[in-house]
Amino acid sequence: MIRQEAFAHPQWGWLKTSLHTHTTRSDGPFTPEETLRLYARMGYDAVALTDHRIYNRRAFAPETGVLVLPGIETDGGGRGAARGTCFHTVGIGGMGDGGFAQDERVPTLPADGPAGYQPMIDQMRAQDNFVIYAHPQWSRTPARAFEGLTGLDAMEIWNTGCAMENDMDVDNGFLWDELLRAGRRVWAVATDDGHSPDRLGGGWVMVNAHKDADDVLRALRAGAFYASCGPEIHDFYVQDGRAVVTCSPAAYVLFAGTHRPWWVKAAAPQGPTTQAVFLLEGDDLPGAFVRAVVVDAQGRRAWTNPIFL
Repeated sequence: MIRQEAFAHPQWGWLKTSLHTHTTRSDGPFTPEETLRLYARMGYDAVALTDHRIYNRRAFAPETGVLVLPGIETDGGGRGAARGTCFHTVGIGGMGDGGFAQDERVPTLPADGPAGYQPMIDQMRAQDNFVIYAHPQWSRTPARAFEGLTGLDAMEIWNTGCAMENDMDVDNGFLWDELLRAGRRVWAVATDDGHSPDRLGGGWVMVNAHKDADDVLRALRAGAFYASCGPEIHDFYVQDGRAVVTCSPAAYVLFAGTHRPWWVKAAAPQGPTTQAVFLLEGDDLPGAFVRAVVVDAQGRRAWTNPIFL
């Protein structure tokens, strides 16, 4: 059996986590304290306050019990050949001494393409951050731009702000699959990118970790999480040539990967299903993978990270 890492350690427990949001420290709608109180009321366990170009480590509302993860959103691009595109990355850190300092500012990096933005990713990795490529559709960043960047840990499969503000109500799975098929082991996260009140709570990750910033960082790097806008995923594994997902009641489950056809829709004819099974064929080549998308009756999605076969 190959079990996806998020479901391999049930003793750790799930943390509902926001990895990309904003406060009045940059261009968010609420103060850090108000933001954390809102997330607490929505049942979040951990939040990274990723304001633009300014790092945060501070737990602004400790009475909420919400774990504050160190974080920042950085940016660059828009020059020369990159005109009309941009590069935004979110960095999530641990509590070690080697990271960015509280309130440290990281200025915009002008860049004329992926190579020009590489120093920003290198800087974030040097400061021990988990690096997420933010809203690639909004940024007009094709998969070929990712191919020129090294050191990325994850990309946003879903960004609620982009879906609401720019009518981008589809996920970035096509871009993700291109990278995975090219051999890039990149995870996927869902975020709300809370620039306005109605965005908060629209996308999150469920991290299988202890409630500790360093352990969350470890779990993110290991892919021990799934992304969601609503549905729950209880297990995802491959055994005896079958990919199996168990989940909260779903209208259907999609399986994507290197198999043909690349997308397979599994639905229960008699109504919602809580388990979907897909027979894998021809997935014994190097780089083969399978991932799943759970879709509920309201159209909300949850995404597993891939199992590499």
